[in-house]
Amino acid sequence: MPRTIRFLLLLVSVLCLFTVLSCGKDKRVTRVDPDVVTDLSGRWNDTDSKLVAEAMMKEMVSRPWLEKFTGSHGREPVVIIGTVLNKSHEHIDVGTFVTDLEREMTNSQKVVFVASKSEREEIRDERKEQAVYSREDTQKRPGQEIGADFMMKGSIATILDESAGTKAIYYQVDLDLIDLENNTKSWYGQKKIKKVVERKRLLF
Repeated sequence: MPRTIRFLLLLVSVLCLFTVLSCGKDKRVTRVDPDVVTDLSGRWNDTDSKLVAEAMMKEMVSRPWLEKFTGSHGREPVVIIGTVLNKSHEHIDVGTFVTDLEREMTNSQKVVFVASKSEREEIRDERKEQAVYSREDTQKRPGQEIGADFMMKGSIATILDESAGTKAIYYQVDLDLIDLENNTKSWYGQKKIKKVVERKRLLF
């Protein structure tokens, strides 16, 4: 191999190594408080999920349906969360939002929240295991589950508007609380968020 080609290959290798090392030095990781708002992209994020869940659950337990139910039944209503659909143009982790709803609902101490369908299957399997392998005095009996009075269902949708480097994202979260006995909607909640994202223009 001619010396000129070997020299060029060596030079390219050195430049590549320098580039890799330089990129590594530019990377910085900073730990921040989870409660700090970090809206980097303008897309739906953990702050949106938490704030929307807090606001909607606070509004839900303040409406007349709750007082009406407790007055006629003498107890707190039992609620289960069904399907929350992502109808937006983004990839949204709906599971995180559902978890936020569950947390706010449980912490309100005004409703009783029961496990979801997938969670119940795992718990039922555990009871079956106990029936075979656990001591009789520690086994949990089947048929003792608490049935839900209401199911919460909902969706997250978006409207996107963009022009000349500026983007407006409109989020709408809808939740329905449905009476499982007669399919009536006892409560309807809606929360809207609007974000404007502007790209910085470089001046040369």
